[in-house]
Amino acid sequence: MPSKTIIEPFRIKSVEPIRWTTREQREELLRAAHYNLFLLPADDVLIDLLTDSGTGAMSTRQWAAIMQGDESYAGSRSFDRFRDSIQEIFGYHHVIPTHQGRAAERILFSVACKKGDVIPNNTHFDTTRANIEFIGAEAVDLPIPEARQPSKWHPFKGNMDVAALEELIARVGRERIPLVMITITNNSGGGQPVSMENARAVSAVCHKHRIPLYFDACRFAENAYFVKQREDGYSNKTPKQITQEMFALGDGCTMSAKKDGMANIGGFLCTNDGVLAAQEKDLLILTEGYPTYGGLAGRDLEAIAVGIQESLEEDYLRYRIASTAYLGNHLANEGVPILQPPGGHAIYLDARAFLPHIPPTQFPGVALAGELYLEGGIRSVEIGSLMFGAAATMDLVRLAIPRRVYTQSHVDYVIEVVLAVWQRREQIRGMKLTYQAPFLRHFTAYLEPVTAEVPQLLEA
Repeated sequence: MPSKTIIEPFRIKSVEPIRWTTREQREELLRAAHYNLFLLPADDVLIDLLTDSGTGAMSTRQWAAIMQGDESYAGSRSFDRFRDSIQEIFGYHHVIPTHQGRAAERILFSVACKKGDVIPNNTHFDTTRANIEFIGAEAVDLPIPEARQPSKWHPFKGNMDVAALEELIARVGRERIPLVMITITNNSGGGQPVSMENARAVSAVCHKHRIPLYFDACRFAENAYFVKQREDGYSNKTPKQITQEMFALGDGCTMSAKKDGMANIGGFLCTNDGVLAAQEKDLLILTEGYPTYGGLAGRDLEAIAVGIQESLEEDYLRYRIASTAYLGNHLANEGVPILQPPGGHAIYLDARAFLPHIPPTQFPGVALAGELYLEGGIRSVEIGSLMFGAAATMDLVRLAIPRRVYTQSHVDYVIEVVLAVWQRREQIRGMKLTYQAPFLRHFTAYLEPVTAEVPQLLEA
């Protein structure tokens, strides 16, 4: 099979027009959005790389399955297909549908955790951290040291620091740690994979201390393909076999099916603990819906049942990982600082290295993301000092690639825009906050360009 040219392993059957804007229009639009790309109208975005969550294109098989949707309130046969598809991959006894991943997180942490608890993770993402902190617990990130060095290459940069986990358990006590999480792939850490060896070592620590291990499984298929590519002993295994082996190391998971579920909405919570599952279903009924629909339409359950299997198809994963690397490698070859190596679902620009004249207190990631929009109508997202406040160790701009949406020509356009901004990087100014919410402030914050040296606080 030819390997030099990346081709999409699908044909396009329906198209959606995208609208061009002028730079003058984008300047006005960005001001009106208070320099927060979340507040932009989607129609005014040319290439939308804000997130890969729920923004993918569904397949003909998914659309066909939607027509089978059973909208019964209780006992829907669509739930049976949903549950069976998930259990075949994940292997957990109890499958609880939710409207998206953060709902699964909220239910898990509300039931399993209490004020004063400590939840370790390789790196928590924004909603995970916020749901933990909302109940008064502490979210602790334990990435390996290489994960904090954007330019350093490591095959499994998403790994958890096992020695640091042991030290944390010894320091705070096992009774304060109701569960340990591993995020695959590690989104806040640059979409980097976790090795089977590392997951096995974390699982061993958890079993020794009788602490449940949960996976944040949003991008499990991409993680499995990296294991197949990079870890000894897995090259001849299928992504599904690798996935099944990894999830067998844990006790449950949370999942946003808007990522590797290949759907536009939905999620689920899995556990092997029957007592915990009963409590979670009680809370689900109170806030989401009956346990056989969990806030989703039957047609959504059907789309996820098909999509979660499609995400493990090797032709798709080969294209997915290669097209992301194509973007990252072209930028890096021109000197643009990115988090290395390229991730599975996104390329992360190192905003601190891109804009060394802008201090973290002036949100270099926000400034860079704004310039990408002004230059070419590209929407991205800051993962750094605005999103995580003082907890941020890096300032990144994530270019998240929706699944089965953009072609290689679109990616080439993104490269051109980033390189144009790179050429005039010294002219870019920092940003200052004018409004922030108490939780997840990056979604709704107002900012404006800094006109003079303005001291900023990073506390969220």
